[in-house]
Amino acid sequence: MSKSSQGRGLKQKVVFATGGAKSGKSSFVLSEAAKHEGQKAFIATAEALDEEMKNRIEKHKEQRGEGWDTYEEPIRIAETVARLTGHYRVIVLDCLTLWLSNAMHRNVDIELEIENFLNILSHNKQDFHIYIVSNEVGTGIVPENELARQFRDLSGIINQKVAGASDEVFMVVAGIPVKIKG
Repeated sequence: MSKSSQGRGLKQKVVFATGGAKSGKSSFVLSEAAKHEGQKAFIATAEALDEEMKNRIEKHKEQRGEGWDTYEEPIRIAETVARLTGHYRVIVLDCLTLWLSNAMHRNVDIELEIENFLNILSHNKQDFHIYIVSNEVGTGIVPENELARQFRDLSGIINQKVAGASDEVFMVVAGIPVKIKG
């Protein structure tokens, strides 16, 4: 039970999954979310800016199948989660690192957006489960340019904050989820 729901009998649960690119994070989260009854919401932060990405997005929608409502939101994740809680028992947000890239390219106040997102997670009084996906980008070499280093650093900071606010945290490696918190 999340910190926000302790002592109030609520069943809110925050699950965070991180790992490398194509490690199986999204498949793991979708499998876990599918165990719950009722309609589910999927918040996609990816944008179809080219043909390859359009094809990826369509493939992912097909893989999710029926029972999922998809909301494409590249920037305002806190507002979207707040709007959907109360209407869905399960929400999947995929993914924070794509959101960060979108936010950086639009000069969004990233700290404010993350603070708003964390407030929604910790102060929401609705009965719901949220599964959050993010890439682990800080385990490789130090990027050669400032923007890439800034992205790496912000990704790490955001992942730490979201993991801290989560009830369960998983690192997914080669398709195998390893529980590291909860």
